[in-house]
Amino acid sequence: MTQQIALVLGATGGIGGAVARKLVSRGWHVRALNRNVEKARAAEPCLNWVQGDAMRAADVMAAAEGASLIVHAVNPPGYRDWEKLVLPMLDNTIAAAKSVGATIVLPGTVYNFGPDAFPVLREDSPQHPVTKKGGIRVEMEKRLEAGSRDGAPVIIVRAGDFFGPGAGSSWFSQGMITPGKPVSTVTNPARKGVGHQWAYLPDVAETMVQLVERRERLPAFAVYHMDGFWDRDGQQMVEAIRRAVGGRVKVRGFPWFVVPLAAPFVTFMRELKEMRYLWREPIRMSNERLVAELGFEPRTPVDEAVRMTLTSLGCLEGRREGETAGAVAPRG
Repeated sequence: MTQQIALVLGATGGIGGAVARKLVSRGWHVRALNRNVEKARAAEPCLNWVQGDAMRAADVMAAAEGASLIVHAVNPPGYRDWEKLVLPMLDNTIAAAKSVGATIVLPGTVYNFGPDAFPVLREDSPQHPVTKKGGIRVEMEKRLEAGSRDGAPVIIVRAGDFFGPGAGSSWFSQGMITPGKPVSTVTNPARKGVGHQWAYLPDVAETMVQLVERRERLPAFAVYHMDGFWDRDGQQMVEAIRRAVGGRVKVRGFPWFVVPLAAPFVTFMRELKEMRYLWREPIRMSNERLVAELGFEPRTPVDEAVRMTLTSLGCLEGRREGETAGAVAPRG
């Protein structure tokens, strides 16, 4: 039996690396495109690293030769010029997939939706985003849908805020705790009583790979929502962290008042200002379509997921994040 080939763009990032490792464990030959092959290979030796840049159409086309799957989990280096670079990178992926007949897998987000679709989001809910990032996300999916009608099938899995080993640029690791230090204080961005949706990276990766394994029976443009970990009142993630560290921790609210003051000068703060609406009201993606297809949603118990996340971040005894497979990249 011929070994299946997958190309992963963004394999040094959290979700890209998680999916790549899942594919290897299922017997796939996984190529990973990167501009610094030696550094990437040292971090993740189980992948077949290929020198190249996702911004260069010729590099992506060459790396995709013989592939039946392309995982598009790439973001611009350092998240710079995201709004200018994301769509050209996606166009390169679509062109390569059409050329070789590969299925494209994309990690999706809740950013596509605006308040008119809240609070329960389904795959076909109206998409009227209120942010620049959301508008770009909608355009990405439009281009993918067009590509799916022209020989490049697509699987999109939308999920909540990532946490888990490798999810370094996330609310969990950047907003709630301090990586590399024992947890003594947790900063909670949620309003008390307002639910929030989280997604554990290994569960997202497992969901994607299970859908890939049955791609022959899926629609050409297949979109699914994950439920993940639903923090029903904005306090359950904090409580899971408290249980994981096995002791008393101080909990404080996120200083949202600082965000608009710093936004004109700090890119990260501009991002927070734009996305604050996701913390102001309960927004939950329904996984009914996913469960109808798979029969269940892959779920790691939240206490285990939080413990693994904190261990990977160097907040519990064990390996620190730099010792885990895969580096991190912001979500786009």
